[in-house]
Amino acid sequence: MILTIWRHGAAEDGSNDRLRELTMTGRDDVGFGCTRFREACRSRNIHPLTSILHSPWLRTTQTAEIITIAFNPLITTPEDALRPGGSPAGVDAALAGHDSGDSEQHIALVSHQPLVSYLVDHYLGDHGSVPPLPPGGLVTLSLDVAAPDCGRLLFWAFPPEYEVGV
Repeated sequence: MILTIWRHGAAEDGSNDRLRELTMTGRDDVGFGCTRFREACRSRNIHPLTSILHSPWLRTTQTAEIITIAFNPLITTPEDALRPGGSPAGVDAALAGHDSGDSEQHIALVSHQPLVSYLVDHYLGDHGSVPPLPPGGLVTLSLDVAAPDCGRLLFWAFPPEYEVGV
C-alpha cells in the first residue's frame, strides 16, 4: 500500500481546539500542495489516492475536503485514531481495517502534530529521517503492512513551495 501522511493546513488560534478552522493561507497551501502532490506522484508512477482517513476535528476535516475535491478518492472517512493524542498502534489498527491488500491502494491520513511525525518515524523505523511536518506538510511512504519499520520513504513536501524532498 502507498500511504501519504498529511498534516492539516495552518489553522486559526482558538480556545476550542476541536473547532479551529483553517486560515486562508492554510487553505491555499493545501490546495497548492494537492497540485504539487499530484505532479510528484505522476513523475514517480505512484497510483492516485483511493481513500482518505482524517481526524474528525474541524481543521483536519477541512483539509480532507480540499484533498477530496482535488482527487475525488473513493472513500473519505473520519477516524478517531487520528485525533490529537492518538497513537501509532491505534492508527495501525485503523489502517488494518482499511487495507484491501491491493498494491495500488493509496491512502491519505490527515492528522495533527505530533502524531503525524510519530507515524513517519514509526513506519520508517528511524527517528528524524524526515523533518517534522509543518502545517500542510506531507510524507508519502510505501508500506508492506501497517507496522513499525515496514515502510520505505518515497518523498516528502512542505509548504509554501512544496518542493519534493527524499
